[in-house]
Amino acid sequence: MTMKAGSISTLAPLASRRVEAAHGVSAWKLEPVHTARTWRRQWISSLQWFGMLFLVAGLTAPGWAQQSYPNRPLRLVLPFPPGGSTDILGRVVAQSLSERFGQPVIADNRPGLGGYYGLEMASKANPDGYTITIASLVYASGPSVYRKMKFSPVRDLVPIGQLSEAPNLVAVNPGVPAKSLKELVDHVRANPNKLHYATSGVGSTLHLSAAMLNSITKMDMVHVPYKGGGGPAMTAVLGGEVQVIVLGPAAVPHVLSGKARGLAVLGDQRWSLVPNVPTAKEQGFDVVVTGWHGLMAPAGTPRVIIDRINKEWVQTASLPDTQERLRKLGFEARPGTPKQFETFLKTETERWARLIKEIKMPAADE
Repeated sequence: MTMKAGSISTLAPLASRRVEAAHGVSAWKLEPVHTARTWRRQWISSLQWFGMLFLVAGLTAPGWAQQSYPNRPLRLVLPFPPGGSTDILGRVVAQSLSERFGQPVIADNRPGLGGYYGLEMASKANPDGYTITIASLVYASGPSVYRKMKFSPVRDLVPIGQLSEAPNLVAVNPGVPAKSLKELVDHVRANPNKLHYATSGVGSTLHLSAAMLNSITKMDMVHVPYKGGGGPAMTAVLGGEVQVIVLGPAAVPHVLSGKARGLAVLGDQRWSLVPNVPTAKEQGFDVVVTGWHGLMAPAGTPRVIIDRINKEWVQTASLPDTQERLRKLGFEARPGTPKQFETFLKTETERWARLIKEIKMPAADE
């Protein structure tokens, strides 16, 4: 029996069929049989093959994306307007990370709710490492101040690492007759609810610092919240719209220029930037409130990316030039691991929950 090459499909099974050959001689002919079972097997085999390809692609794509991270610009959400301490520090962080990553890090100011709005917005971003934010004391105070908020900073954000610490400064408009914290206390007690103090919003570092100061010194001043501290609130003090503010590094240039008067540093020791301003403790008032900042990312951000961002900042913050630059702006660099920052945040949240309860501060959303 002879067959021509290529006359039978190599993909189909063969079956024999008896046929009548020429001159009445019987013969057996081989030909392909395409049964339903055959087609089903081929279809399933193809699906399995393509399925394996898609599975491999799905497993390797995230890994590849993380290895190439970052391959496009990042967004750094700043929960306060331009001009304040968070904005000043944020610009330094954005520039430093841009240089380390070789990609632009774009500062995006999103003020509101004492810094809470920006944190909430950042938490809802895609957790791919391309949106990060700077948290401050409002992260720790928020759960006690905004008790009905659906957003939870502890649940919806993850720590990358602490950035810095800085003391707060009690400053007044030059028109206020007080030349010291004690004189301010005496003046306010003699004129209850006559002086107003500016903050960057309910629950912010400025608000809690001033509220604690009021509680300990038994002063009665009227709270006037603004969308930011170093910008809107400080401008209001300089213009005489309000008289008092408790602010961090953003207040220093105005005190040094004489546009505002520094009365007390709310730290354990005097501030090198304003060495002539005594601490509250030196003046007999045990009030210590240190502002801090740290990097956060949306919950669900891959750990390898969290560690990468932390590594780049820690290496940058460890450089003497970076530390000196921050110190001139009023900040002390505090680089550390994500775990260390997580522990710090837990301690701060518990601490402020107790203090807010002690000073009987009402919830902002009740």
